[in-house]
Amino acid sequence: MTTDSDASGATQFLRRAEVTGAARAIFDEDEAEVGFVMNASRLWAYQPKAMTGLFELLGSVAAGASLTERQRGILIAACASSLGDSCCSLAWGTRLAGQASPSLAAGVLSGADTGLDPAEQAMAAWARQVARDPNAAAAGDVQALRDAGLSDAGIFAVTVYVALRIAFSTVNDALGVRPDAEYATLAPTAVRDAVTFGRPLADHPAH
Repeated sequence: MTTDSDASGATQFLRRAEVTGAARAIFDEDEAEVGFVMNASRLWAYQPKAMTGLFELLGSVAAGASLTERQRGILIAACASSLGDSCCSLAWGTRLAGQASPSLAAGVLSGADTGLDPAEQAMAAWARQVARDPNAAAAGDVQALRDAGLSDAGIFAVTVYVALRIAFSTVNDALGVRPDAEYATLAPTAVRDAVTFGRPLADHPAH
């Protein structure tokens, strides 16, 4: 298994992709937003336009449903943790902690939704359902979202949003992306303690 301690310095199973102008643009966005280039972005440098297109679509879906940063954090934390994706769980658990609190974020990652309002609880439960077994979803699960105040258009948008995040996580996880070493200090202790699944943190920051 390739790890970031191998001679290649990789944080994934594939060798480092060539850094094109399109890939550099993604790297620059990472540095502006989180202060470092994320390991997932280094992987997607193989097809940076695909990553850009995916995130533009995610943004369009989120905007169409008027999803707040907190709501997106809840959906992604619930989805990623259900998949066992430590990368997105740490990244978005940290972001959700900033929007709410470390204990709330850790609760969503652990499946305990104390502190969420009824609509947020319904969204978190739905994200887990879609991630774990979409074919087991029933009309009653959708009705629970309606009862919590979501419109049918909103339910469709939330489902698309979660499904797109599943696609992103699946590529990263299958190709061995490890959570960025920076989250050893960036992520609140409660969030780090809640992520007991998936690949371990990278041993050191990638350069």
